[in-house]
Amino acid sequence: MSAPVLSLRGASRSFGGIEVLHGLDLDLRPGEVHALIGENGAGKSTTMKILAGYLDPSAGRVLLDGAPAAFAGHREAEAGGVVMIHQEFNLAGPLTVEENIFLGRERRRGPFLDRRAMRARAAELLARLGCRLDPARRVAELSVSDRQMVEIAKALEREARVLVMDEPTAVLTRRETAVLLDLVAQLRDAGTAILFTSHKLDEVAAVADRVTVLRDGAMVATGPAAEMTEDAMARALVGREPGDLFAPKPPLPAPETVLEVEGLEVEGLAGPASFALRRGEVLGFAGLIGSGRTELMEGLAGLRPASGTVRIAGRALPRLSLAAARAAGLVYLTEDRKERGLLLGKPLAENLTLLALERFGRVFLDKEAEEEALGQAIRRYDIRLRDRRMTAGQLSGGNQQKLLLAKVMLADPQIVVIDEPTRGIDIGTRQQIYALIAGLAAEGRSVIVVSSELPEVIGLAHRVLVMRQGAIAGALEGAAIGEEAILRLAMGLDEGGRAA
Repeated sequence: MSAPVLSLRGASRSFGGIEVLHGLDLDLRPGEVHALIGENGAGKSTTMKILAGYLDPSAGRVLLDGAPAAFAGHREAEAGGVVMIHQEFNLAGPLTVEENIFLGRERRRGPFLDRRAMRARAAELLARLGCRLDPARRVAELSVSDRQMVEIAKALEREARVLVMDEPTAVLTRRETAVLLDLVAQLRDAGTAILFTSHKLDEVAAVADRVTVLRDGAMVATGPAAEMTEDAMARALVGREPGDLFAPKPPLPAPETVLEVEGLEVEGLAGPASFALRRGEVLGFAGLIGSGRTELMEGLAGLRPASGTVRIAGRALPRLSLAAARAAGLVYLTEDRKERGLLLGKPLAENLTLLALERFGRVFLDKEAEEEALGQAIRRYDIRLRDRRMTAGQLSGGNQQKLLLAKVMLADPQIVVIDEPTRGIDIGTRQQIYALIAGLAAEGRSVIVVSSELPEVIGLAHRVLVMRQGAIAGALEGAAIGEEAILRLAMGLDEGGRAA
């Protein structure tokens, strides 16, 4: 077994006097993929940031090639060959893809930037990822999955000895994920030491040589991946038998239609589409990335310019706007909670009660009402936090998602649209989110779930609409809902299905 290139010895980390990482030992070896798994809040992000120079340990040491290393920030870690791919994108939106890839490391020919060389190298890196992005496109124009590919290409350009990967596949399609996992294997075979984190245990089983499990800031299991089944990983993660992920689907009450959509179109992106939603129903929207699911829902919620007729409780909306949808009882949880759903630098109470996406001004409650609303949200949605004074950005991904759900539920909506409800969320918190969705339906609210995870759509939805190339390709209900049936509609192998 080769000597570790990067190690932690007795590493602890405290925030505000509260220790969140407890005496961790960890070794990253050349030519090995070491998977670090744990529930949200288990200490994974803290561990990765210590390894990559973004945080110092409060106690213990970082060793590089066996010698103590005290990185004065992530740039010094990168100079030592340690590069981190962030789950939260570290990209400059106004700059192009190639400018982001070479930001701070621009290539020059004499006193001038060598744009031709940078563009060619950027195209080469993107091609390795099976990505057809134009290096001259601005990052602000890209989808979430394309931004992740740029983040990965940026890390590849640095030719790391140690690559720390924080949920690199969370926003990728199946095809993109397969390409990335193949690339991880290639980098491992070339001698790179890789720390890989993912909430998708099948990916961990497929790519990892060694697995370490964290729970509540401490290591609870470590060993060769070949000796740990996915079930064993899940048990170690949550400290119990994981059980069924999905709560039983609540029975549908009398077939009362609460939402009627006719000819909804987001020009050039989705539609025209027509469908209905019943009271107490969970309606799934499935389809491949780029099929127009998110764009159609953003048009419905008034976040994109759209045309068509939308009736809620029998009344047509006077206009398709965020304010009109909210006033009629429809709210939308964005798939991009970090950039569009929450204000990461603001306190939790302010995030909860600030309607940041309102087009007609910002609405605040007084401090006493804010604190009361936060207390209710913490109890109802089991938001786990060290201190109420924390900012939203200091919460784990799962708790951020719960905070976002609590925020939109302050409007007491009857229709809730949730886009990618469990992206980047661990198995234990997934169970909680699924139970919350089932609970909303059991209360008589109606829920639309947009998800790239087919088991999620199948496990939650009473009925599934499948989109392809911006249009609804078909509808599935009851026993007809299954992965093969959804994929056949999504890929155009079957036509129609039941009416939406």
